[in-house]
Parts: sequence; structure tokens; C-alpha cells
Amino acid sequence: MASPAASVVYIVDASDRYHAVRALWREAAPSLEGREVVVKANFNSDDPFPATTHPDTLEAISGEILDAGARRLRIAERSGMGETETVLARRGVKRVAERMGAEVVVLDALPREEWEAIPPAGLHWRRGFLVARLFLEAGAVVQTCCLKTHRFGGHVSLSLKNLVGAVAERDPPGGYNYMNELHSSPHQRRMIAEISRFCPCSLSIMDAAAGFSTGGPERGSLITPGVMLASTDRIALDAAGIALLRYYGSTPDVMRGRIFDMDQIARAVELDIGVKSAGDLRLVALDSDSKDLVLEMRRGLDETG
Repeated sequence: MASPAASVVYIVDASDRYHAVRALWREAAPSLEGREVVVKANFNSDDPFPATTHPDTLEAISGEILDAGARRLRIAERSGMGETETVLARRGVKRVAERMGAEVVVLDALPREEWEAIPPAGLHWRRGFLVARLFLEAGAVVQTCCLKTHRFGGHVSLSLKNLVGAVAERDPPGGYNYMNELHSSPHQRRMIAEISRFCPCSLSIMDAAAGFSTGGPERGSLITPGVMLASTDRIALDAAGIALLRYYGSTPDVMRGRIFDMDQIARAVELDIGVKSAGDLRLVALDSDSKDLVLEMRRGLDETG
């Protein structure tokens, strides 16, 4: 959170994903020289963008990481709707990794010793949860999420929700089911936010070239904002994403009330994960094509943030 970009969300036209990622990277990228970097993308299911990360976005981010001098790049994932290895193969992740010289880590296959147990004290998780240790030990974590709603209780699936994929589904080798607890709990959205308290992330990039304004996470009503967003602050990025969904019109759960009163955001604020209020975050358009949309997002944050 020490980055000067911590309460800034940068927005840029997404018609050329490689150009967009490069523009965002110039503004908000962490120092990666000589570091081991883990990428957490969004491959929850075997469905095309915007349900999952577009392969061009993954390749563009991977290229920037390597150009920044990272000595090792790993793409780590756990799919909640499908078998992870199959999803990654069918969504083109393995082809991207081969081209970029990156390693693919299927989190479901990790042994128990590769998971860090987070105790339940002060959390809404009854037994705590397990985070893949590689995220905790990396020199930097970069994530890329999509813009979508979540019809299974999350309300939105943005940068905070994307890190659920860094948590074990079960206690290996096949014990307690953390995801059953999460999806059946009335505290689901607070539990989502709590993951980010223990899972570091240096930079989050949201591909909002298109998104789902209802439904989600694997299908829904398609919208095409045509932008990409980035921030070192996950709360700021998600608040901006919600403002974008509201501009297009979304579900009652997304449209209702103040953005910073929504469970995921409010709990993340309580845990000091990022910016405290809509008034404290800045939206910065990096090109003229994005300025009008950014003004509408700012208006929404000012009115209902």
C-alpha cells in the first residue's frame, strides 16, 4: 500500500490490449527486477472472455513482467467450475506460458505442505482457510480480473473475488471443503474480502473491454465498456468496477445503496486493504477516448460511492 498509485485507478482504451497493458504498466507497475513473480488470472471455468481472462491480456501482462526483469514467472490457478488442468489447456494458458517461458501451476495438485493455514481468529471463516504458499513467498503477485457480476452470492466478481482462486477448495488430501463453507455462508462476501488480508497483490489489472452486468461468473448479460483499468489498491479498483457496472445498469444487489457499504468493500475497508472512501480514490484517464466514461464513473462514485 506504500505505492503512490495506491488510491489511483488508471483507465485506458482497450481496443489494443497490448497497448493498453503497456500504458497501465507505465503508471502503476511494481519494481520486479530479479524477482519471482506469480500471476493470478481468472480461469474459473472453461468459458471465453469475459468469463475468463483473454489470452492476449495474459500474454501482454506476462511480457511486461519479463521485460521488467523478473527472473521467474509462474501462472497459478484453481478453477471452481471445471477441472483446472483442462480449463487452462482449453483457454490457451499453456500456449501463452510456452511462448513466454512461464511455468503453469495447477493449485489443486499442490500437496498439503505447499499451503499456508490462516487461523480463523477475527474472521468469518469457521476454520480459517488455506492460501497457496507460492503467493505468500513470491517477490510480487500480479493479478488480472474481469468485470462481472456473481449470481452465487458474491454480487460482484472483481479483484477481491478473483483471489478466491488462491485458496484451497479442500484441505488436502480431500478433507474439509472450504468452498462449500464459503458459498453456503451468509457472510460469503465478507469472507471473500478476508482472503485479501492474507494474500498480497502488487498490481491488479481489470479487463473491462467487455463484461457481464447480470448473471456471472461464467455467463450473463454482455456489456462492452471498451476499457482496461489498473490499480495497486484492490478496493479502489473494485469500487471503480462497480461504478462502471452501475453506469451500464446491473443487478439490484449491485445497484442498491452506497458502493462503500457493499459487504465486500466494507469488510475490505475494515481490514485496511486499501482506500477508505470513494472521495479518497482518483480516476485517471490515460487517453482521450476514455475521458467521457471516466467522468460518468466519477459522477457515480460521487453520488453513490
